[in-house]
Amino acid sequence: MDASSDKPHILVVDDDTRLRELLKSFLSRNDFRVTTAASAAEARQRLDSLDFDLIVLDVMMPGETGLEFAGELRRTDDVPILMLTAMVETKDRIAGLEKGVDDYLGKPFEPRELLLRIQSVLRRGRPPATAAAAAAAAETPRQVTFGPMQFDLELGELTDKGKRVALTDAEIALMRAFTGRIGEVLSRDTLCKTVGANVNERAIDVQVTRLRRKIEPDPSFPRYLRTVRGQGYRLVDA
Repeated sequence: MDASSDKPHILVVDDDTRLRELLKSFLSRNDFRVTTAASAAEARQRLDSLDFDLIVLDVMMPGETGLEFAGELRRTDDVPILMLTAMVETKDRIAGLEKGVDDYLGKPFEPRELLLRIQSVLRRGRPPATAAAAAAAAETPRQVTFGPMQFDLELGELTDKGKRVALTDAEIALMRAFTGRIGEVLSRDTLCKTVGANVNERAIDVQVTRLRRKIEPDPSFPRYLRTVRGQGYRLVDA
């Protein structure tokens, strides 16, 4: 077996040829497999034939933008997305989170920071391999059921009547937090630390709204993922 097949596979999508090739060279030197695409259309072709562990996606591309592509992709695929953008205002970040983006990095950026963010996104949601974590895992059920939904904390998989529901990396982190402490109120600050990616409390509200669309019969009147005014959110199995 080719040893390179064990390396994380990253898809870099950017219409800037120079930047695309620089990223490919840099990430390859840092032990990643890298495939590139110059547009959303070309990225779809790559996704049709290859599996990726993460997508590095530019926002401003001719034709279909990175945000439009991310929103469309999230309907069928939960591959983590790290977006490169010159738009760093809070409203722009929230727009990306609403589309399912897992992290942002503003342009221009230091290659080392990009590497650290990629590593963080790839690690996020994995339980730490410590004795304390192992003991906690032994006390926490692997699968939690609420209504017709079932969440596997170990695999990070959500099913609805046996049918898998696609989740983003951030949504998996939230589900692990909620199902690991089902019935308890989790503050927005706690959830910010759980999701990471420099999110703020407003971004957590956006993520919860997106998650409700996937788990609630009527997201406007949440039955399972409830808001506790002034405190945060809690997941109940009623």
